[in-house]
Amino acid sequence: MIIGLVGAPSSGKSTFFNAATLAGAEMAAYPFTTIKANHAVGFVKIHCVDKFFGKQCNPRFGYCTDHNRFVPVDMMDIAGLVPGAHEGLGMGNQFLEDIRQANCCIHIVDASGSTNEKGENVNPLSHDPVINVRFLEEELNYWYLGIIKKGWEKLARQMVQEKQEAYKVIWKQMSAFGVTENMSKQTLEKLKLNDKLPTLWTEEDLMELAFRLRKLTKPVIIAANKIDIQGTEKNIEKLKSAFPDYMIVPCSSESEYALRQAAKHGVIDYIPGESDFKIKDGSKLNETQKKALEFIRENILKKYGSTGVQQVLNSAVFDFLKYVAIYPGGIGKLTDKDGNVLPDCFLMPPKTTALDFAFRIHSDIGNKFARAMNVKAKMPIAKDHILENGDVIEILTQ
Repeated sequence: MIIGLVGAPSSGKSTFFNAATLAGAEMAAYPFTTIKANHAVGFVKIHCVDKFFGKQCNPRFGYCTDHNRFVPVDMMDIAGLVPGAHEGLGMGNQFLEDIRQANCCIHIVDASGSTNEKGENVNPLSHDPVINVRFLEEELNYWYLGIIKKGWEKLARQMVQEKQEAYKVIWKQMSAFGVTENMSKQTLEKLKLNDKLPTLWTEEDLMELAFRLRKLTKPVIIAANKIDIQGTEKNIEKLKSAFPDYMIVPCSSESEYALRQAAKHGVIDYIPGESDFKIKDGSKLNETQKKALEFIRENILKKYGSTGVQQVLNSAVFDFLKYVAIYPGGIGKLTDKDGNVLPDCFLMPPKTTALDFAFRIHSDIGNKFARAMNVKAKMPIAKDHILENGDVIEILTQ
């Protein structure tokens, strides 16, 4: 799973990226052995099951604070989007290749309207952020359309002559973009394209097919950034009105970064995603810093409930991608050989079975699977049992 971060220059994308990835924080070793220059580790926040067992966990990867567990995810900072990217202009080809790898995209939008789609500074509220969202949406949609239309006339004739099922052809053509066989089949059925010969599909048919497949495989959540600038609420309402089907989360990446840095230096107690913080040592703060923290508390945290950064990342993983957090454990033992309590937590795709989980832990465990136990309920479960978020599973082998 890769969460892609996109946005125009000066939208606050880099600040969001640094805040979400806890850049520079002292954490346990990360589970990604090779991290490219534009990759980093972000963290989703969950209620840790250690509280259920009355214990404090010791994560191997990530960390846990006050029974709030932060589980690592791979984040990719995608740059280089320019008008005409789907035609290969600018760094368009590289941008699209990067975004192809992402399972979900977080679009950082300057909701204050103080920068345009090119990242140029303008007067606050003078630029309509709806333009930026339309811009990204169109680039992605026309990129998908271009892939489908490549050699389409020949492909359509071949399907008719060889009586090939259209959904299977589309699936194979778009599988590198995350399109599944079932996804292709259902989309063609909804568009009633199964009732038409591929040679008779119109430009509008292909366009609607491309757009729907893009929405299914590259969902976009909008981080309406810079809510710390007065008047931004009006633009957020514009975004919600223009894109009623999108998840739009107000956020202030600058505020989140400031809070995490203050917490890192021991000035405040702050858990990412929470609605308040506690100053530990006011003597370390000058008047300007105190005013800045108070501004964040009054104008961001109290007003919106959080800075929005953690909410955006959690929504991408759990609401959009529907992943679930599963812990390996044992009914009689929650520790590893070193005595660490519940050291591991895996983010698994929806409809993960007990057998899937066994293979995720290790291929040998999957191959030697005998049965599984739900540790919380202390009950056996079948190998095809669908696991739920927060389950603790013991795998017994032959």
